[in-house]
Amino acid sequence: MLGNTCVQWEIRRVGFPAPLSTVPYTPQITAKSLEGKLTATTFTLDQPICIFDQYVNSTDDIWLVVAFTNATSHFKNPTSKIQIPPYQKLSTALHYMTLKTSLAFFPCAENRAESVLRVGSDTSCKDDRSLEYCNGPLPRPGPYRVKFLILDTNGSKAETRWSQQIMLKQGHKASSIDTWPGRRSGTMVVITSILSSFIGILVILFLCTVAYDFKLWRREEPAVPEEPRAGSFRERQYDTHHISPSQAPPQPPSDVPRPHSPAASP
Repeated sequence: MLGNTCVQWEIRRVGFPAPLSTVPYTPQITAKSLEGKLTATTFTLDQPICIFDQYVNSTDDIWLVVAFTNATSHFKNPTSKIQIPPYQKLSTALHYMTLKTSLAFFPCAENRAESVLRVGSDTSCKDDRSLEYCNGPLPRPGPYRVKFLILDTNGSKAETRWSQQIMLKQGHKASSIDTWPGRRSGTMVVITSILSSFIGILVILFLCTVAYDFKLWRREEPAVPEEPRAGSFRERQYDTHHISPSQAPPQPPSDVPRPHSPAASP
């Protein structure tokens, strides 16, 4: 290992690019059962734990290279930090470098909790060119391939193998979704029918309850007495001519003398 380092230093000193060390590791999508490990703009990788210890110093930088599959053969490892392709040029350069870390980020320790790397999860930096790197959302479904690249003060030092193709999930336009019931499964049709019937029964019960309550309310409402209107009262007249003679008051006898008035005496 020491002899290879000396040879690389001598080659760099005379101006020739040093051959990169190949780290026997292939990045891959995590096999853990995680929600959203593949989305329309992100994908999730396993962390390379206990991979770089023999190839990386504590002062080296570990980068993740993300490229479209058809651009991997054209990618040139940067010889300085100025040549590191930024995320903002992905649409034209077809590759970029992100997730700068160090060896301390991937410690080879026992009982270490397994972690993952989520590529494309930072939405706040996609328009900020002042940052050293951006882990912005991926603009297209791909396919992509990734690799880890180690840089020191003299440029690229070591690299892993390229990953297999990574294809993101694709959304569908609303107009392209077939909503014809004939395309649905039998189970979905049965569930839809049951739910529709249940909703209809609830509506009928609700209407019956409202009608019954209204009927009770009308029955319990007190009656308001009607007041007589002005001019509607008529005085009842009584006619005594219809009384029979048997019911007439008795007349005094004719032989009973009648009292004389004092004015008639002599």
